[in-house]
Amino acid sequence: MLKRDLLELITNGESSTVEFKRDDVRPEKIAKEFVSFLNLKGGRVLIGVEDDGTVTGIQKSSEELQRWIMDTVFGRYIYPQVIPEYEEIALDEGKRVAVVTVEMGVLKPYVLRHSDRDDIYIRVGNISKLAKREQQMRLIESGGFLHVETLPVSSTSLSDLDKRRLEEYLVRITGDELPPDSEEKWIQRLTNLDLLKKTEFGDTVCTLAGILLFAKQPRRKYPFAGIRILVFPGKDKDYNALRDEWITQPVVPLHDFHKNDSRTIIEDDIVTQTIVLLQSYISEEKLIGAVRERVWEYPKEAIREILVNALAHRDYTKSVEIEVGVYIDRLEVTSPGAPPNGQTKEKMLAGQRIARNPIIAEIMRDYGLGEKRGMGIRRKVVPLMLQHNGVEPILDVTEDNVRIILRKKAGH
Repeated sequence: MLKRDLLELITNGESSTVEFKRDDVRPEKIAKEFVSFLNLKGGRVLIGVEDDGTVTGIQKSSEELQRWIMDTVFGRYIYPQVIPEYEEIALDEGKRVAVVTVEMGVLKPYVLRHSDRDDIYIRVGNISKLAKREQQMRLIESGGFLHVETLPVSSTSLSDLDKRRLEEYLVRITGDELPPDSEEKWIQRLTNLDLLKKTEFGDTVCTLAGILLFAKQPRRKYPFAGIRILVFPGKDKDYNALRDEWITQPVVPLHDFHKNDSRTIIEDDIVTQTIVLLQSYISEEKLIGAVRERVWEYPKEAIREILVNALAHRDYTKSVEIEVGVYIDRLEVTSPGAPPNGQTKEKMLAGQRIARNPIIAEIMRDYGLGEKRGMGIRRKVVPLMLQHNGVEPILDVTEDNVRIILRKKAGH
């Protein structure tokens, strides 16, 4: 948004799609406005603007405010969960205004969760009001089930996706004879695959799945895409990290195909690239007999399977990255979000298959990433670790994340 556009919004005042808020507002108060927008046709909250249009600006840092919006306002008070668009505009005298935008919700009714209650709000003019019973019924009738991965990502378009990867997927994997030959056909084909979505505002934007799988620069459009790698010299997490790096390319690889149908890698998939970076920290070359071989502290295929699961099944509404922590005695992979739909640690180890992000999971399998039966922890990770060093992996499940820990054998 340009400065002049923001000033025009402020001049026009609050409306059915615009709300002003100070940056010290209580989270449930601002969440109420977002819920009402989601249940109507979408809207914007301008943070750092008084009710009368006076710009007071935001005092929090950009990172602090954005994390508060994502984790607290949207993460704790709004259900079903939504990914908003967040941007800041600098005005005169060093003042900043945050603009948080939501599209019309597709999982109506949206509710404000607080004080052990679920309240449904709707927007009437420039006021958010509790919905009456008849209004609630209409919202319920208009709602439907949709996975988070198919939510629209604001301020994106077809141009944000890498057509080289898309052409490879459509022609080499899904079996299309040729890629689309016009923008209209591209939009139609990718909309049918839930990689693009038409919004109520009339434009076509990328879905979260489209961004994660095929975007040129996923992290620019979804700031918590990718995998973060942290390497520590001891057994504890501290500021003295040997390495702190993000792997941020699209989930799927990119190949160059030749006339004889052979292919070469142009860019590895995100899982392979992560393992390549980890190689120098958890493996070494050793002379075994007369041959030098690379020996891994943990089974490489087990690590691959854990990373695939993290990408396919993490909760993408959480404003943190997948994290790989390397310690002197273990390797940890932390995937944001509790397991979906009531799945438990015991059910996961038993092989229960519940896909939180089925589009991402299926496309990764199309590329040969992951256990096709969807039971990689039970069928692959546990047996590989027991065969490797006899130490069974630890599966730690909480309300915030799923963590898998691979440990070295005692004394090693």
